[in-house]
Amino acid sequence: MSTVPNEFRIKWPPKETWTDATREVQSFWGEPNSWEEGSKTNIINVMANHPPLALAWSHYGKYFMTGHTLNNRQLEFVVLRVAVLVNSIYEWHNHVGYAMQAGITLEEIAQIRDFPEAANEFTEEERAILSTCDELIKTNNVSDATWATLQKTLSQEQMMDLVMLVGNYVMTSWAISAFGVPIEGGADAIGFDLKTKSGKTPGVTYRPGESEDWIEKRGY
Repeated sequence: MSTVPNEFRIKWPPKETWTDATREVQSFWGEPNSWEEGSKTNIINVMANHPPLALAWSHYGKYFMTGHTLNNRQLEFVVLRVAVLVNSIYEWHNHVGYAMQAGITLEEIAQIRDFPEAANEFTEEERAILSTCDELIKTNNVSDATWATLQKTLSQEQMMDLVMLVGNYVMTSWAISAFGVPIEGGADAIGFDLKTKSGKTPGVTYRPGESEDWIEKRGY
């Protein structure tokens, strides 16, 4: 696995260049004082260099964060597996805490990382969701066998969301890597070994709006 980027290839836009469109990107997720001071999230501030693209990306991503037909456990299975497959330590760091908030244990997160080994405790559906991630990224398609398994328990809309969710996080992870976006400086970074930089055990973090103090409890 590669190391976390230390320097931005694309830097935050200087504050003196901010327009209303820049601020709209930075405040999209409702962070306190973000219209005046910008976001505390590196990828948001990097994307704010290109507001039309950033807003399209943000609205698309918000659907998968808050409006999709999958449940949060299913969603986090996908994001964590994609993070492993495309080597996105940034998404891994953020979504370990989100997954724990969704009721996924650290032991299960390790099994997602190591799939298909040690995944016997997962349901047939959950193994098929992880296989969907692997197959799409490695073969650009989903096998008939995996598709048939998904059809046993997921609706057509859920299966469509699943495929597009994989693509969304692959795209986002590519951007984070290519733009050189590091984990936020104050964060206790979580590695693929599930150890934090400080040595503490990873804990629950919250998605935007999931708790009143989600900013303070998202691992920064």
